[in-house]
Amino acid sequence: MKSKILIGLLVVLVLGGGLAAVKTMQIKAMIAAGANFTPPPETIASAVVAEDSWPDVLPSVGTVTAEHGINLMVEIAGPVRERLFESGAEVAAGDLIVKLDTSSEDAQLRAAEAQAALAKVTADRLRLLRADKTIAQSDLDQAEATLLQTTASVENLRAVIAKKNIRAPFAGRLGIWQANLGQFLEAGKPLVSLTALSPLFVDFSLPQQELSRLATAQTVRVTSDAYPDKHFEGEIQAINPDLNAATRSVGIRAKFANADKLLRPGMFVRVEVIMPEAKKVLSIPATAILSAPSGDSVFVITQPPEKGGTNLVVQQKFIRTGAAHGDFIAVETGLKLGDHVVTAGIFKLRNGMTVLENNDVAPKPSLTPTPPNS
Repeated sequence: MKSKILIGLLVVLVLGGGLAAVKTMQIKAMIAAGANFTPPPETIASAVVAEDSWPDVLPSVGTVTAEHGINLMVEIAGPVRERLFESGAEVAAGDLIVKLDTSSEDAQLRAAEAQAALAKVTADRLRLLRADKTIAQSDLDQAEATLLQTTASVENLRAVIAKKNIRAPFAGRLGIWQANLGQFLEAGKPLVSLTALSPLFVDFSLPQQELSRLATAQTVRVTSDAYPDKHFEGEIQAINPDLNAATRSVGIRAKFANADKLLRPGMFVRVEVIMPEAKKVLSIPATAILSAPSGDSVFVITQPPEKGGTNLVVQQKFIRTGAAHGDFIAVETGLKLGDHVVTAGIFKLRNGMTVLENNDVAPKPSLTPTPPNS
């Protein structure tokens, strides 16, 4: 019985050892195959680092402001009798916009004009009599004082009536009416806004280090999300003599003709101050840049280091970027003219990977892109 047990144990040990040897050989074969495995090359698109001549611009953001913009208000209380323009209408300087009720003042004016006319006749008669020394000087003085008082009363009533006939102080466009016909308005009640849309200003600021490059009459170009395909050009009208102590920036105002009246006060715009001379830059498509907290980088395509290699490999390089222009970004350090950089497929790459170039599938970058509306 014992001999049979020993023989069974011996058989189990032999079979287990054989299986262990087979598994060991299989694992060693898999490790060797993995060490010799070369992954297939990743398909990418590429571009060559090129030297371009770009306009030298100082970028900023600004706000559109009106040269003239007010809320027309009531100076003297009264009911609205007549409204001569609708909301959004264009008006000229001096146009009568709204009339308040002046029936009481009109009656008082006629009475005052009659009194003034009588006072004038009386004063003229007394001057003749005084010339003949028929009356005392005090009588003439009293008559002339009465004439001045009645004349002042007439002018005062005319001024009150003029204030109740509200006119446009400058040419512009009316806003939305805030008063109705027949409504009684207290003094200070707003009626409607009036804004001059041409010309307009854009106020913006630039860092103090750019102050030496700024001058009046320099060309300024702005764009707005409201008109993505349109540029507006104006010129610097004024530069603040003092700087903002908190931001160390200088305030600038540019003037725009705005003949088509597309820009509107309060609008946010992107601003570029155009310098007189262009500058040379090394540029790459913006899609080639991989941004990370540690800095911007690109993958440069190189030949493999081993002798006789034919596949292309990529090497990650950190760069310092500059200004952007269209779909391109200027590179200040990290690349040289003629380098090939990956522009599509960068998120699946790592150092030393082999790649296969295919530039037919990626969209072509442009200095003046016109993306479709989304």
